[in-house]
Amino acid sequence: MSEIDDDRLTKHGLALERANGRILLIACGALAREILDLKAMNGWTHLDLTCLPAKLHLYPEKITDEVRKAVARHRDDYDRIFVVYADCGTGGLLQAACAQMDVEMIAGPHCYSFFEGNDRFATLAETEITTFYLTDFLVRQFDAFIIKPMGLDRHPELRDMYFANYEKLVYQAQTDDPELTRKAQACAERLGLPFERRLTGYGDLEATMKRL
Repeated sequence: MSEIDDDRLTKHGLALERANGRILLIACGALAREILDLKAMNGWTHLDLTCLPAKLHLYPEKITDEVRKAVARHRDDYDRIFVVYADCGTGGLLQAACAQMDVEMIAGPHCYSFFEGNDRFATLAETEITTFYLTDFLVRQFDAFIIKPMGLDRHPELRDMYFANYEKLVYQAQTDDPELTRKAQACAERLGLPFERRLTGYGDLEATMKRL
């Protein structure tokens, strides 16, 4: 596997290098590192991975069609395809499309939920509706996914208007990386929010992959 580059994952995703396994994971580029780490740690050679561009999260209305295309492109080469997207702002359309294609997908409304653990996140959500979440990937790609799309690079004065109703930033750490933690703290400072770090690990992503 060639070196993983976050900018490339954001813009282009991750191409399938070769069909070795029996099961293909079609995932969001924002999950590529975590899935590859889990594959390597557990020796899951029966799983292959291809990722769509992470930037699709900025245009969730496009996710379902892109997943459909990816399934059609690879279906004949695998015994089974599994979609590693949660609902991700598709309003149930992705789940309906997967059901129509007879393809399974990971449970949850978004990656923040399945990293925390869907059951735990559902409980926390009742008291954390004013929380802004970041994952390892979003900390590394903070400018590309937060600052630039919101126009804060051009109009920093808009920050307090955008984030006036948020009470804290929670960094869901998949890895115990002091440098990423420092970056996450800097992200919270840039947004003017109190900072909290939770070492969630891989949450329900790992549990789901174990069952494949």
